[in-house]
Formats: sequence, C-alpha cells, structure tokens
Amino acid sequence: MAGSPELQEAVYGKEPAASIVELKMVREDRFYHFLKRGTDVVVAIFLLTLFLPIIPVVTILIKLDSPGPIFFRQKRVGKNGRIFSFYKFRSMVSGAENVIGALRPLSGVDGPVFKIKNDPRITRVGRFLRRSSLDELPQLLNVIKGEMSIVGPRPNLPSEVSQYLPWQKRRLEVTPGITCFWQIAGRSHIGFQEWMRLDLEYVRKRSYVTDLKIMFKTVPAVIARKGAY
Repeated sequence: MAGSPELQEAVYGKEPAASIVELKMVREDRFYHFLKRGTDVVVAIFLLTLFLPIIPVVTILIKLDSPGPIFFRQKRVGKNGRIFSFYKFRSMVSGAENVIGALRPLSGVDGPVFKIKNDPRITRVGRFLRRSSLDELPQLLNVIKGEMSIVGPRPNLPSEVSQYLPWQKRRLEVTPGITCFWQIAGRSHIGFQEWMRLDLEYVRKRSYVTDLKIMFKTVPAVIARKGAY
C-alpha cells in the first residue's frame, strides 16, 4: 500500500488498537451496568422486606396526622431527560406544591431548587419521616422498575432541570438514584453548585466499587441525619 510509514501505522496499527480499547470499554461498561442492575433489585427487595413490618404503621400515622393521600407522586427527570413518576411517603400537607411561589423567597438553597429548613408545609409525622429518611422508602419501587438506582444523582423536577447550565446537564447521563456523594456529604447543608459538582464527580468516577462505598457510607449518614429536612 502506498503512503508514508505514519499513514500505514495509522491504518494498520493505531486504528485496530483503538478498536480493541473501545471494545474492552464497552464490555466493561456492560458488565458494570449488569452488576449494578442486579444489585439494585436485590438491595431494593431486601430493604422492602426489612421495613415491611413498619410500612403499615407509617401509613396509619400519615392518615391520622393530616388529610390527604398516603403517597406523594411527582414527575421527575431521569436518565437522558426521561420523565417518570417519583414516589415518596407524603410528608407535607395536601396541596403543598400550590404555595411554593409564595414561599420561594424563603428558600435556603441557591440555584433553581427549593428547600426551606423549617418548612411550614411539613406535617408532624412528615418531619419524623424526613429526618429518618423513611419517606424515601417508596422509591425502592422506582428502583425495581428501573427508573432509579440505589446509587446515582437525585432526580430533580423538570422545571429545575430546565434551568441547568450546560455542564450541569451531564448528570442526566446516568440513572438517578436514592443516594450519592451529595447525600453522604451533607445533603441540604450543601449549596446547589457544590451539589451539581459532586454529581458530576460521580458521573466521572462511577464504578461498582464506588457504588458499594457510597451505599455503606449512606448508613451512618442517615443515622446522623445531617442535612435531612
């Protein structure tokens, strides 16, 4: 074949080598996702079984504490911008979303998200559920359905995602989760920009070992209740 040695090397040497590397990365990526998905299902079923005895108690307390549904359902943005229904135990008064506009000036978090430390919309039972993270239990159903993972960036509202800066949208490249670097670092005590930075750090560093480390570190973070409100 005519051409310089550099050209022949490019054709016969570098390209096949690059292809081998890419194929290896694809195989590793598929193995990681297969392992991650299997772990998600096993952990979600285990936790639902573990907490099954207290779920009826939680539902009764919610109904006795304030009128309204037991579960709170909301549209959230998942992987690649896919919208899905996100579940939680209801921790606020019914119709709480209708007064966000009036309360927004009181938000204690920068950026497009809305959080108030002493939110007047939270019920007495709801405050306990949030502090103990028991309000998150129904999201295990989202995990089983494949809409969420045990580990991954928290899914935000479509209205919040629409205000993302271009670099922040990279967090949508992975399946959202129940816990991630943000949860074990302090949750609501962390500003929005740092929250996004931590999520992108996960996107870059994600691996099965990283997921296991985050899961184990989530347990003491939940017990400490830091940033949970």
